[in-house]
Amino acid sequence: MKLTRLAAIVALGAVFSAQAFAQGTPRMEKRDANQQQRIEQGVKSGELTKREAARLKAGEKKIDRMETRAAADGTVTAKEKARINRAQNAESRAIHREKHDAQKRK
Repeated sequence: MKLTRLAAIVALGAVFSAQAFAQGTPRMEKRDANQQQRIEQGVKSGELTKREAARLKAGEKKIDRMETRAAADGTVTAKEKARINRAQNAESRAIHREKHDAQKRK
């Protein structure tokens, strides 16, 4: 009985936190998807090596964790949004730099 109740509480918590995150940062989520797509396109075209792609994906995961932590209390403050935006700008520049360097996938 206790295990079932605990599972129900955990499930409800996950639903509410996902809703809070989705409501607070839809623009950030779209940007995340766009940057992921840029990385995948770079891998397919040969502009990114496997190592470069792995490093860029790790950067994206770091930003995802920042967004999750920011939304954990149900509100993403302006300061948190600005910090995440700066991180996304830096990651976007890194994607551009890696895609346009002289290295090519073999």
